[in-house]
Amino acid sequence: MGLFDRIRRAFTGEDAVVKEEEVKKEDQIVIDSYDQGTAKTRRNFTDIMTNLFTSFREVDEEFYEDLEEAFIGADVGFAMTIAITDAIRDEIERTGVHKPEDVKRVLLEKMVQVYERGGQNLVSLKKNPDGPTVILFVGVNGVGKTTSVGKIGYQLKQEGHKVLMAAADTFRAGAVEQLNVWGERLDIPVVTGKAQGDPAAVVYDAVKKANAEGYDYLLVDTAGRLQTKANLMEELAKISRVVKKVIPDAPHQTILVLDATTGQNAVSQAQNFGEIVPLTGVVLTKLDGTAKGGVVLSIHEELHVPIRWIGLGEREDDLQRFNALEFAKALFETEDHVLRQSTKV
Repeated sequence: MGLFDRIRRAFTGEDAVVKEEEVKKEDQIVIDSYDQGTAKTRRNFTDIMTNLFTSFREVDEEFYEDLEEAFIGADVGFAMTIAITDAIRDEIERTGVHKPEDVKRVLLEKMVQVYERGGQNLVSLKKNPDGPTVILFVGVNGVGKTTSVGKIGYQLKQEGHKVLMAAADTFRAGAVEQLNVWGERLDIPVVTGKAQGDPAAVVYDAVKKANAEGYDYLLVDTAGRLQTKANLMEELAKISRVVKKVIPDAPHQTILVLDATTGQNAVSQAQNFGEIVPLTGVVLTKLDGTAKGGVVLSIHEELHVPIRWIGLGEREDDLQRFNALEFAKALFETEDHVLRQSTKV
């Protein structure tokens, strides 16, 4: 094939080799983001695992006790620690592996498999085939909720979708202005209302606009803190009711935004919100700012809903879709072939 034919086919999308190279570039960007964003957690995990395997002699009860302590120290959480350790124990007993490198491989594989059991994280976002997909974002103040709405809006727009955002956090000072800044930066329209006004009214106006003007996604930034669970439940229920007046099966997703740097406090927040509203996913922000990224696994175990996105930096494109395999590889600086045998993502 001549050079000009190759160029033509590249531009028309006919060249499979060029397509593969483009995919590899995209994959490398994701890998680099995971590597950079998990640096603090990786150093912590590396230290823990180095200590564990430096003194490794054999797989016995003392090893499993040390392993549990290591996971707890990484903020994996008690329930997830027991689940992973039991899975590792069963696999080692089944296969009879005893070399340190084989034990470590089993450890990594089971971390991913335990996270993925039930296929929860493989379930794609529910989309509305007949109109706008409405996504509510909930969470306390200060976790990066408004910023996450902006970054996800950017991501969806980059994928070719028509996106609208709604500033329904009318209580926090600066919340509407913050989302407006994101809207101007990304050239995404933002529906707003009066300060201290009714959030449900803002959402209703936004849903009508999204439906009438053919938007693919409506991202709703809700109030971060109300005085009681009852108030929060009432507010979210009212928003849901007004949305359903325009789109009966909406909202299609309710995403909880949590701050990874708060560790097990994030787990408590997740449990509280899980009691108030049915959640369909989690955004875990500021993962690049903590050494205890094991909270990813802990939150998933407690909520039984998938981690959808993780925040790995400040830029618009640093909010990455969560992938358990890439997370494990970045965490332990592990090559693809180590985990490929028994994990499918």
